[in-house]
Amino acid sequence: MKISIGNDHAGPEYKKAILEMLESKGHHVTNHGTDTSDSVDYPDFGHPVAADVESGKSEFGIVICGSGNGINMTVNKHQGIRAALCWTKEISALARQHNNANIISIPARFTSIAQAVEMVDTFLNTAFEGGRHANRVDKIACS
Repeated sequence: MKISIGNDHAGPEYKKAILEMLESKGHHVTNHGTDTSDSVDYPDFGHPVAADVESGKSEFGIVICGSGNGINMTVNKHQGIRAALCWTKEISALARQHNNANIISIPARFTSIAQAVEMVDTFLNTAFEGGRHANRVDKIACS
């Protein structure tokens, strides 16, 4: 699977752990995130992830910032994106099952690294249920 990841200064350690898990499972990951805790602007790292997913270069995206909100708002500006802010594995599963989310947004200051890794694994291994949810998902994008 091809996955893009981006993070600001709140997420380098989260990204490192997530990358290790993804690469151990044979996924190809494009890293758009920063590797330091020096202050940066989350949109600079979110837009490239969204562009990869929107263009089909990546199947899924992972974004990380302190609250998860700023980077989530950024990627959701892209028409082809359905990003979900998640803080438990159950929410990440529902984001895929009911919303066909294609990017998971992680709040680094409100989850542990272990939780983040578990959420990403759940997100990537949960299928969209379709059915009654498909009609709703089709109404999300602006025309």
